[in-house]
Amino acid sequence: MKWRYLLVVVLGVGLFAGINSAEAIDCSEGNINNLAIDQLEICKNESQKELDMSLAATAPLETEVKKLGSRIAALQKGINTALAKLKTTEIGIKDRSEKVSTQYMVLAVKIRGMYIRLRSEPLWVSLLSSTSMGQTRRELAYRQESNDKDRQVIVSLVQEIGQLEEDKKTLEKQKEQLSKLQAELDKQNLFFQAEVKKAKAFQSDLSGKIAALSAKQAAILAEKQGTFSTTVGDVPLADDPASRPDYNPGFSPAFAAFSFGAPHFKGMSQYGAYGRAKSGQNAEEILHAYYGGVEIKKDYDAGKQISVQGYGRMDIETYVKRIYEMPGGWGDSGGMEALKAQAVAARSYALAWTDQGNGGAICTTQACQVYKNANKGGKWEEAVNATKGWVMMANGKPFKSWYASTSGGYQESYTDSYAGYTTSAFWDTSNGRSGWTSQAYEKIAGSPWFYKAWYKGSSGASCGRSHPWLTSEEMADLLNAWKVLKNGSDSRVLPLGGCGGDNPYSMSDLRSKAESVGGGYSSVSGVSVTYSDGGYTANVHFETNKGAVEMSGSEFKKVFNIRAPGWISLKSGLFNIEKK
Repeated sequence: MKWRYLLVVVLGVGLFAGINSAEAIDCSEGNINNLAIDQLEICKNESQKELDMSLAATAPLETEVKKLGSRIAALQKGINTALAKLKTTEIGIKDRSEKVSTQYMVLAVKIRGMYIRLRSEPLWVSLLSSTSMGQTRRELAYRQESNDKDRQVIVSLVQEIGQLEEDKKTLEKQKEQLSKLQAELDKQNLFFQAEVKKAKAFQSDLSGKIAALSAKQAAILAEKQGTFSTTVGDVPLADDPASRPDYNPGFSPAFAAFSFGAPHFKGMSQYGAYGRAKSGQNAEEILHAYYGGVEIKKDYDAGKQISVQGYGRMDIETYVKRIYEMPGGWGDSGGMEALKAQAVAARSYALAWTDQGNGGAICTTQACQVYKNANKGGKWEEAVNATKGWVMMANGKPFKSWYASTSGGYQESYTDSYAGYTTSAFWDTSNGRSGWTSQAYEKIAGSPWFYKAWYKGSSGASCGRSHPWLTSEEMADLLNAWKVLKNGSDSRVLPLGGCGGDNPYSMSDLRSKAESVGGGYSSVSGVSVTYSDGGYTANVHFETNKGAVEMSGSEFKKVFNIRAPGWISLKSGLFNIEKK
């Protein structure tokens, strides 16, 4: 039967689909975190294959169950009708049985009476004693008629009793047949329901495995999609020439996406502070520029003790002298006021983090502030000493002063819940947005991250790419990914190059899939962007083989980070796309 084949398929999927891969790779849930990306891809493909097979097998099985359900409902209706008829028949048999029993009792009484008369007064006696022959004849005729009727009743009664017995046997037989039919239907229905349940459970388990693998791969992509929050003092200042707009990729047309800035874009820009110092601003002006109307308290207790993770308690001034967040060399090239602003920001941040020494210990990495258990010395220590006791305050509490290397010329607003204070958003230039790309203070300071195309991970891995430039076909591939994702989620829209894991569509496969939803782009010939006053790229406009295409900047950033080859990525919502 058809359903038996389906059952074999459903139950056999999990047994046979992963035999080859299981011999080489342990794809169990507990071992997923130990697998390399290529191994994850194999496990994911196997699980997806099993799931697809199970779904394909279960669909007709479920259809069969629905059909069976309809047949069962119809048969159940027939059974119920038959049972109703049997009930009527049973009631009729009972009534007939009662009637026969009454007739039998009446007949028995009559026969007994006749027997008594015959024994007590024989017919010949009546004849001898009769005064009238006519009366005698009438008596004989009456007796004959009565006997004939009794004979008919007896014959009819015997026949009715025989028929009743036959009808009772038929009724019991029909009841037994209907009961067996009902039991078989129930058994068959339960069987199909149980098999569908097993198949669904199997599919759910496979989906769970696939979800776990997707979560693992999402973690791999997190570095690509996340922001670059390393501060200045913890990385070398040299930059990669291939990430600059003047790099020649060796082909044309070539396209690259350039991010303005790379950290969290909130609080003080360290390169922006350096640029402001070079432009003649002092530490207080720099701090007010980035943090607004905070109070700069200049007589805070220099002996205040705080806890530092792994190093115990120490006074706040000793702690700040050991912060490695800004190059001391800036003090020799016009950036001394930037060092002072950084010292105040670091002091305020530590006091807010530790609740002025009454709370927990502050960590020693860039997740808090980079601390090393030795005084940094030089111009940095001069800046710390020059601002001794300077703390930014808001509502009577130290303000948690965020900062990072480069924001790309626009500072976003943020709120410090500890002090209950919110900063303002603004363009970090001397002339607002109109002087943004040329007059940004970070540009004046020469930040290597002000305008950069990213193609390496934080570990330095580049996934085989030597630059961030894309071909016309690769740009078109991003538009196809955008079309497919707009039509619904698709786990195979992932980076090409082998770094993203999973089983990404080839460019031709993705183009074919996009064609079904209005895409199918094969080339891009031009691109331009528009910017918002709010510090982000508002729209991206493309010229393609199928005409003009436009999407929002946020849509492009998302699809770019999901599909761009290797580790090529956008770190900021404020970006540009260049063409060579």
